[in-house]
Amino acid sequence: MSYESENTEGASSDEQDVPPFFQFLSETKISPLVSDDMEDQLGRCKDLFPLTQKVPSFSLSVWSSFDLCLQIRCLKMLKSLVLRSRSTQNILNHMQFIQQRGLHSRNKMAMEYIAKGWNALKEVDRVIDYCEPRDKRLIPHLNTAKDNFEMALEVDNSNTHARYWLSRLHLKYHVPGQCKAIGAALLVEAANMGDADAQYELGRNLRIENEGVDTDQEAFYYLEKAADQLQPDALYLLGAVYLTGDCVKKDVASAIWCFHRASEKDHAGAAIAYGSLLLRGYEVPTSLTKFNLIKNGRKLRKKTCEANPIQLAREQFENAARLGSDLGFRWLKRLEEEEKSLLAA
Repeated sequence: MSYESENTEGASSDEQDVPPFFQFLSETKISPLVSDDMEDQLGRCKDLFPLTQKVPSFSLSVWSSFDLCLQIRCLKMLKSLVLRSRSTQNILNHMQFIQQRGLHSRNKMAMEYIAKGWNALKEVDRVIDYCEPRDKRLIPHLNTAKDNFEMALEVDNSNTHARYWLSRLHLKYHVPGQCKAIGAALLVEAANMGDADAQYELGRNLRIENEGVDTDQEAFYYLEKAADQLQPDALYLLGAVYLTGDCVKKDVASAIWCFHRASEKDHAGAAIAYGSLLLRGYEVPTSLTKFNLIKNGRKLRKKTCEANPIQLAREQFENAARLGSDLGFRWLKRLEEEEKSLLAA
């Protein structure tokens, strides 16, 4: 049979579609990692075999052999693409690791400087009650603390602890080069960056050191931010604000909650305030008594808490006495005297 007859028969018979591999090839988007040569070759294949073209039945053997060769070549190209993508991903992961490692090393170095400055400042606190605040013997320790806090900020400018301690140094101590404006600016920056100690210190200063200026709402804002992070001093002061109703609506339940949380953080004043409120007959909020979760291995079991208020108050006073509060010992002594008088009656 001649070529024309075969071609005529193929044209008259039902035409068959392009094999599935070319369908996949035409629908595949070329990756940006493909070289220019590969892209040209793939483009030529698509031009030679468009999807609208029909393949005669006589050339199926030719199609199958050509399809197999093209599949092998495309598989090799895909293999090279996969290897390139993996190498690119490995490079990106390595760069991210180096960046995180550098951040960790800067943070570690900054914390070392902060520790050195904090130790020098604690040495000043140890002897400052026995000398004048401007005593020349304190200057070396103050300079050491200042230099270390400044070095910590140079190493890691985002470190909030260094900002807080440097602001405290400018505001509370007679350090050479002292500037209260710099201390206030550093304190505001540390508070806005989320440092709980700075938020408490700023809220406390806004409440007590601004005569003639109404800053109670700003003080309450920063105290709430610090209390959200369970800063014990902020919890105690916020409880006092709720208890007295100063700049907010009076809420004894919220005050008891704040005192309870601060007492758990070993705050002696909060423990005494919590115990005295219990003795005055105020009920413990249901948020504290409904569920008392006790860890038992990996499971948590529910425990009802219906203890005697006097017993709960005694536990708070004992906690305060353990922390060294003289007022805690006085309350315990008073409770013993009341129990003896009741037994005698």
